[in-house]
Amino acid sequence: MLKLVQDAPDAPVRPSRRRVVMETARELGLLGGENSRIGGRIRRGLVAAAKKKSGIDSDTELLEYALARVALEDDFGTKLVRRKGRIAQDIDLEL
Repeated sequence: MLKLVQDAPDAPVRPSRRRVVMETARELGLLGGENSRIGGRIRRGLVAAAKKKSGIDSDTELLEYALARVALEDDFGTKLVRRKGRIAQDIDLEL
C-alpha cells in the first residue's frame, strides 16, 4: 500500500505526492463508478488551510483528495503495536 511521509505541518503538499495518492486511488478503483453528492458544513479556515497546503483550488478535488488520503492511509503503526509480545524471545535480531 501507499506510504506517505509526513512533512512539517505548514509544508505544502508536493504535487508528486498528491499525484501518487490519486493514481493509487484510481488503480484501486476508488475513483471509478458513479458520482454522488456529499454535503456538509466545514469551517472556512479549515478549507482554506487545506487548499493552501494541498495547492488544490476546487472544493470537489480537495474533498476527493482528502477522502483518497483517508482511504489509503497506512495503518502500519497500529499493526506494529498489536504485534507487541508476539516475537519469540530467542530470535536473533543482530545484523
